[in-house]
Amino acid sequence: MNLIDRIDALLPQTQCTRCGYPGCRPYAEALAEGRAAINRCPPGGSAGIRRLGLLLNRPELPLDPACGGEGPPAMAVIDARACIGCARCLPACPVDAILGAQQFLHTVLERECNGCELCLSACPVDCIAMVPRAADRPAPEAADNRRRYEHHRARLQRIANERRQLLADRKRAARPSQ
Repeated sequence: MNLIDRIDALLPQTQCTRCGYPGCRPYAEALAEGRAAINRCPPGGSAGIRRLGLLLNRPELPLDPACGGEGPPAMAVIDARACIGCARCLPACPVDAILGAQQFLHTVLERECNGCELCLSACPVDCIAMVPRAADRPAPEAADNRRRYEHHRARLQRIANERRQLLADRKRAARPSQ
């Protein structure tokens, strides 16, 4: 396992972007290349900073407050009375933990929500809130987050490819026959 993989394995895989990178893997790459500090992952918290410091032989630092704060595991909940069914939260969720469709009520799959908070800024009516997880409803493990994130990315890529193919087919069909 190379250094980037070892660093990535220590990260919580919430893909929350609070570290300033578009996901856990790019943050791991920046750490391996010495371009990022070890204290930029709020979901990993002080325990994550400690593990990264040991692996990279860097001094332990307090969590960078510009990235957010360390807190108890949380999950998103949607206020059904306020949800307008705009579906903007669906693509924002990096692990597809929100179910719904345009003009329909959305809901969060509690077991799948990793607490990344990305759905909050996507919602135009602020009907999504983060709440502490109940002790009997633990946050997903990093491996589950990674698997769901990879599935999410593959699904988005498949949709983009299908759209490109559809547009190419329509262009060909619109050309006059010669």
